[in-house]
Amino acid sequence: MGLGILQDGKWISRREQEDSQGKFIRPSTTYRHQITADGSSGFKAEPGRYHLYISWACPWACRTAIIRQLKGLEDVIGLSVVGAEIDQNSWEFTDEPGAIPDSVNGTQYLWQLYLKADPNYSGRVTVPVLWDKHKGTIVNNESREIIRMFDTQFDDFAQEDINFYPEDLQELIDETIDAIYQPINNGVYRAGFATSQSAYDEAVTELFAALDDWENILGKQRYLCGDKVTEADWCMFTTLLRFDAVYYVHFKCNLRRMVEYPNLWNYLKELYQLPGVKETCNFDHIKRHYYRSHPNVNPTRIVPKGPVIDFDAPHNRDEVVKK
Repeated sequence: MGLGILQDGKWISRREQEDSQGKFIRPSTTYRHQITADGSSGFKAEPGRYHLYISWACPWACRTAIIRQLKGLEDVIGLSVVGAEIDQNSWEFTDEPGAIPDSVNGTQYLWQLYLKADPNYSGRVTVPVLWDKHKGTIVNNESREIIRMFDTQFDDFAQEDINFYPEDLQELIDETIDAIYQPINNGVYRAGFATSQSAYDEAVTELFAALDDWENILGKQRYLCGDKVTEADWCMFTTLLRFDAVYYVHFKCNLRRMVEYPNLWNYLKELYQLPGVKETCNFDHIKRHYYRSHPNVNPTRIVPKGPVIDFDAPHNRDEVVKK
């Protein structure tokens, strides 16, 4: 997630993109190298070699932080965190609570990191970024691929013996991640950044149709792919976590709140309460980022006080039996 682009190595601040019908367009990510356990890709999984750059506000970036945390890779893969708000220079490394400076490259702005990888880079400047300290370049900036690498290629160094991509569920996990991406993960942005009524209506309709479907599914099984937590759940989690605090108001996704979905709400609470997860959930960064970084959506940049949400309240997911 990020505002602005680099054009032939020069930073250009601009708003998000839309097509002629006012629909939000999310360009593809640029760096797609793969880390492998055996190094056959040219990027070998090794402790201390890679560094992760994220924002606590960004749901795509927080997917990677969650897997890093739950796999016990904190001492294997370093971490830097940008400040909450974006200005004309996009993501900045600040000294505010929750931020972590760029200890590897010493950059002030994230776009400077992209120029270190390629001085003539043209494209979006987004988090997450996975950096290779040995080669001095960006390995990957696609969150879905980063979580897969953390989950499957670093087992020799992980402190926790856990697998979110079990062999017997791999096809279903990939299908589920695909299924929730456009209507839900990207759907909230399609609604929030729409610049025409028709584009907004289309996005919101698809978003809540998908949420309604998953509400029904989660009444019959505990997690998205059955009785095990998988990568698909973490891809869903980071969007649902921000829903009532941000997307319901800021992005006008206000047909229903998450707390009005009994199954989705209890599912969300269960995932949040798993050990290590809440450490990746910084609501100060989340709310300040969205309400203060999108002046085209919220011109006053006022951050609302509410809502009060108790993610630590008891959940009932233990009662759900897969049918």
